[in-house]
Order: sequence, then structure tokens, then C-alpha cells
Amino acid sequence: MAESAKRKDIVLVVEDDVLVRMNTADVIRDLGFSVLEAVDADQAIALLESTPAITVLFTDIQMPGSMDGLRLAAVVRDRWPPVALLITSGQVSPHTTDMPSGAHFIQKPYHPLQIGDQLRELTGAQTGQP
Repeated sequence: MAESAKRKDIVLVVEDDVLVRMNTADVIRDLGFSVLEAVDADQAIALLESTPAITVLFTDIQMPGSMDGLRLAAVVRDRWPPVALLITSGQVSPHTTDMPSGAHFIQKPYHPLQIGDQLRELTGAQTGQP
């Protein structure tokens, strides 16, 4: 059994594009993580409030709603400091000073191996192959 499965790491994927969100969630599940999905920041915050075991936020930057992914990541860093942050975008490449401390960024389109590498680095988990 993968170490991540033993630890029950839960990745919250926040993406407004349903196909991208479903594909990303499938890739992350194949790596041995549990996955929750949210369509926007408001839904993500509700899930974080109701599921304290979430260990990673994987969010797109550009999405509709009350805040974008960078603002969501900042809120998560403030309210849930232990949650690791993985930020992505196909439109924006934020400077490290624009992201919360410790956040990682991957550019879309990303490859499943990139997701695995980032999650392994953020959680210390031994992930399976996508």
C-alpha cells in the first residue's frame, strides 16, 4: 500500500472547467490520494471547513466566484496553515512573491508526472505511477 494511502492524504482540486477537474482528480486518485472536488473558492472553503483532514489544495488561478485561486490560496494559508498549496494556470504565471509562502506552481497543460512530482514534494508521500 502506498504511504499516501496509509496517511490518507486528501487533495482538494478546485477547477471550474469540469473536464479538467475530472481528469486531474482521476490522475491524483491513480497516484494513491483521496480527492475532493470544488468548482470555485466558495465551495472549496466549505469543504475545508467540513473536512479538516484535507492536506493539499490544488487550485486553478482563474475561476469565477468571490475570489480567484491566488486569493483562495492566501485564505487557506491563513486559516489552514498545514494545508500544502499547489497552484496552476494556463493563462497566468505568478511570481513566487505573488503566491503564499511555500506554495508551488505548475503551468497548464500539465503532465500527470508533474502532478505526482509536486504532490510527492509537498506531502512526502510515495506516489504510484499515473
